[in-house]
Amino acid sequence: MAITEEKKSHWGPVVSAIILTAGMLIVVQIMTKRPMLMVDRYFPGMGWIEIVALSLYSGFLIPKLLNPKTSIRWRTILWLTFSIIFFSQLTLGILGLESFLMTGRLHYPIPAMIIAGPVYRGENFFMPILFGSTLLFIGPAWCSYFCYIGGWDFFASQQLKRPRPMPKWRQPVRIAILILVVSAAIFLRVNETPISLVSRFAALFGLGGLAVIIVRSRKQGVMVHCTTYCPIGAVANVLGKISPFRLRIDDDCTGCRKCTMVCRYDALKPENIEQKAPGLSCTLCGDCIGTCKNNNIHYSFPGLSHQMARTLFLIIVVSFHAVSIGVARI
Repeated sequence: MAITEEKKSHWGPVVSAIILTAGMLIVVQIMTKRPMLMVDRYFPGMGWIEIVALSLYSGFLIPKLLNPKTSIRWRTILWLTFSIIFFSQLTLGILGLESFLMTGRLHYPIPAMIIAGPVYRGENFFMPILFGSTLLFIGPAWCSYFCYIGGWDFFASQQLKRPRPMPKWRQPVRIAILILVVSAAIFLRVNETPISLVSRFAALFGLGGLAVIIVRSRKQGVMVHCTTYCPIGAVANVLGKISPFRLRIDDDCTGCRKCTMVCRYDALKPENIEQKAPGLSCTLCGDCIGTCKNNNIHYSFPGLSHQMARTLFLIIVVSFHAVSIGVARI
């Protein structure tokens, strides 16, 4: 009976996710001049079938993520699925199939370029606007659900069973890298550096991030690339505060630190647990919720219960995920 009641309680969120996903995709389908849905680019008129399929897909995901026992596994699956699709499109674009590219132009898939690229070019702020819009709705969760590099950093960090403590100088280094990247973009623009040379700098920065993932994240058990090297992660953590969603720790917390053992963002250190709030590097991934046997960790949203806040958050995340899969991204 309990299982039946649980399934019934999911109907509302399932229907909500389906409607929200369909609504956003219909707007994309109707309002854009160039076909944005991938199916439409190769089979004109079939985009409506893709809208139905993706809407049902979002409805399928909701119960998996609402269940704390399966949420970590399914978050990992949908995150890596997005990343695989993203890089598959990139590969096909490199091979000359330009229909797989949103703009028809190729650029390096490095998160830092979301900021550095427009600063260097002085134009084409589509990606920063899109990124900022995501922060408005789900805060820093862009980093734990939509970052095409972050999924691999997460996978690498899981090669170590328990995360190791990060040094205190991590945050200053992170801010320094952000300042350095933005300053370098301004310097290169002012000096009218050729795009060919700028592309090489971008490639080197991207390779540096890959090295951090392979070498440091695997050995540290923490997403070192995302929490220390990536400047867009720092921006997401700070500007993500514009979103009303938060993770809170109840006063009844026993301090068992099981949540610390599952957090790969170095956001649940002993001092964070004592302060009853995750650290700045928290991305609202929610992995800690399923590990707390006393249910002392929860999402919060003004005017909503803890459960409703988590449900609303996941409906938005899943809908955004389904929409992102359906369109060209590079």
